[in-house]
Amino acid sequence: MAANYWESTQRRHWQFTREQLEVLRKKLEDEDQNLVQMYPLPALRHLSIYFNQQVARLGKRLGVRQQAMATAQLYIRRFYSKVEIRRTNPYLVIATAVYLACKMEECPHHIRIVVSEGRTLWPGMFNSRNFFSTDTSKLGECEFFLISEMSSQMIVHHPYRSLAALQTTFSLTQEEYALAWSIINDHYMTDLPLLYAPHAIAIMSILLALVLRPNTTGIQSAGSSAGTIASAAHAALSSAGQTKNAGEKPGGVARTKVQKLANWLAESNIDIEAIVDCTQEIISFYEVQEQYNEKLTREQINRFVKARGLDK
Repeated sequence: MAANYWESTQRRHWQFTREQLEVLRKKLEDEDQNLVQMYPLPALRHLSIYFNQQVARLGKRLGVRQQAMATAQLYIRRFYSKVEIRRTNPYLVIATAVYLACKMEECPHHIRIVVSEGRTLWPGMFNSRNFFSTDTSKLGECEFFLISEMSSQMIVHHPYRSLAALQTTFSLTQEEYALAWSIINDHYMTDLPLLYAPHAIAIMSILLALVLRPNTTGIQSAGSSAGTIASAAHAALSSAGQTKNAGEKPGGVARTKVQKLANWLAESNIDIEAIVDCTQEIISFYEVQEQYNEKLTREQINRFVKARGLDK
């Protein structure tokens, strides 16, 4: 097991560029274009929101802690970068990812309990059939499938640790810390865990938490003011970038926490462009989230699961 992210399989094998991810996904679709055309799916971000909801619902029934659910979400995203979704039963994949993540995060649940809760959570809609088999061997087979596709590289490094380490550095209040934690939770519904290091995600979450802190309505309702949020965040990052590029030390005393963060970034070796891209991605995600239609997404998934007999 790698003691840190820089030596981990996560960094060496599961960090991609956007172009590499696009190539992987296009290759999967090109392998069977008829299947793709026959069963159209919602946008990837909407699928990610739906999967997140299902992981959260199953996790709540099982009493799973947040980090294990985050690990499950990353397993699902990794798996579907290797396997075309229409060839699988996503409900079985979700339950298996949660089951496997709980084992890896040392909070295991018995396979029969996971299967039982999954069957209760995802009842069938036609002829009293169910999206989820009572046969525990199905989940066992799917577990082997997931482990195989991920090349047994199961250790996940999360941004939560970096966030905790930086809380004192930036004097984050409990409210700011909780908001940053929530932003980290949300980033698992994007490609960011496959694109950037955990510490970059943590810094992005702190920046947005500090920018959003005066907005008592919370980040989920921030879509309408996304431009304002982005401007404030980018102003801080631009200031840090200009100072770093000029080879100067930040002058004067930081009056706000955002200024303190910008000064800290300017003096660090952290890739500010990565923080900028992370910030743009998560703000873009929140805008898309407002157009999410759970009913439509569920129907499109259920259609191919039933039509292809993947629920048996």
